[in-house]
Amino acid sequence: MNVVLLQSTPEPERLVALAARLCYSPAAIADLQEEVSRKDVRKLVRRILSMGHASVLEHVTFTFGVEGISRATSHQLVRHRIASYSQQSQRYVSAAFGYVTPKSIGDGEGGPKKSAGEGGKRPALHGKFEKHMEKSARLYEEMLAAGVPPEDARFVLPNATETRILVTMNARELHHFFALRLCRRAQWEIREMARRMLIIAKEKAPLLFENAGPGCLRGRCPEGKMTCGDPEGVRREFAALDRGNR
Repeated sequence: MNVVLLQSTPEPERLVALAARLCYSPAAIADLQEEVSRKDVRKLVRRILSMGHASVLEHVTFTFGVEGISRATSHQLVRHRIASYSQQSQRYVSAAFGYVTPKSIGDGEGGPKKSAGEGGKRPALHGKFEKHMEKSARLYEEMLAAGVPPEDARFVLPNATETRILVTMNARELHHFFALRLCRRAQWEIREMARRMLIIAKEKAPLLFENAGPGCLRGRCPEGKMTCGDPEGVRREFAALDRGNR
């Protein structure tokens, strides 16, 4: 998996501060810009976010490039509707067939395959999984060679197939995305993608994302009876992530 920041709003925290000041000031925008440019914005931004005035975060956007994730994960990703996506087409791109192997069945070795996730090795299932992928790849190539349109040949490709996607989200939606997808109950692959995105976002705008993460970082677990049962462990995990990001 490869996650990179392609573009983001310049001086995101000052822009949020400007938006916040505009809401509560009779001054002209030019005067507010000058005021914000001269001030330390940390106190204002922290206060406005603690009040729940999250709409000011919507002026800040991040565009990520993501490679080497499965179609299973990209299908979860695009359910976050307040975002923009551009995904590599299986209709127009007949790329080399790569796929993602979960560690719950894989050994992490070989060719275009990538292993990730949680769990242990299951050699018998791993072998069957690889054979299934190989058969899918061969059938896909046979269909293309026979003149079947790629838009129809792709019907045999599994959810494990690798894909590339560009994602643009505003900072408010990123907070929502992180709250859901960094929960330990989230599927392992999208959780790893979200973790890498959070590291990048914290590097770019540490003030805006200092409290970002699963809901249990900020109070009781929102999952109720389906909780992982280890909120303290989650907090230690994200404290370690912050230390490693400094």
